[in-house]
Amino acid sequence: MIIDAHTHVFPPGIQANKEKWRQRDAWFADLYASSQARMATADDLVAEMDRSGVDASVICAFGFADPGLLAEMNDYLLAAARTNRGRLLPFIGVQPRAGKAAVAELERCARLGAYGIGELMPDGQGFALDDCEMLAPLVEAAQAHHLPILTHTSEPLGHAYPGKGTVSPLAVYRFAARFAETTLICAHWGGGLPFLELQPEVAAALANVYYDTAAGLYLYRDAVFPAAALAVGPRKILFATDYPLLNQERFIARLRASGLGEAALRLVLGDNAARLLRLRER
Repeated sequence: MIIDAHTHVFPPGIQANKEKWRQRDAWFADLYASSQARMATADDLVAEMDRSGVDASVICAFGFADPGLLAEMNDYLLAAARTNRGRLLPFIGVQPRAGKAAVAELERCARLGAYGIGELMPDGQGFALDDCEMLAPLVEAAQAHHLPILTHTSEPLGHAYPGKGTVSPLAVYRFAARFAETTLICAHWGGGLPFLELQPEVAAALANVYYDTAAGLYLYRDAVFPAAALAVGPRKILFATDYPLLNQERFIARLRASGLGEAALRLVLGDNAARLLRLRER
């Protein structure tokens, strides 16, 4: 199987009324300020998957700050997953600052077939990833339902771009040290955190932390694939495009040409995600 572990889709109504939604969420407004910013529906994604030979895709909620917007988004993702059973795997959105209401939304979506939580967007949602006391009830609920958590992360160096944010490797480390049993997926290569796992004590603390490659072609040279596999092992890396930001077929071609061996490619392209999402148990 080829599994894209990080994509984004929106209901057609959001695409048709983008300006209205930009007024409702500042982070959304920043990311979609440009008329060139791409948006896609679930149907668009399935068509892309068919063209690219992708068997399944994780569809991530956008990290809206308003719990009401998140609930609307979650309903769309869950319905799209039911329509495309086995091909679209929903990660639902929650607002950690909502406290008990966030846990209730997680519980509701878990009953309806959620595969994970995320993409958490600490900057856009107004919290810190290492605010462990605030996050504890939500993380405990995710653990109880065996749901991995996907969080936005960003590299502390390099150029600025819309949506980069400030979720640093240090914040991830603090989260992982507090919630050692939680499966945490760091988007965008964890802001470079895989290379810090060359320190044995860091690797030990991050045993349940995984890294997706979303948007990676914009951030790093293709040498990042074999270099990261050498640093953390290919079992901790998840193929992800951040579609529609990047085309799936193009990304797969670049990944295959990056120098990873066939065994590592099988893990990265799908086996790792299938294991983490417990696909063979469902």
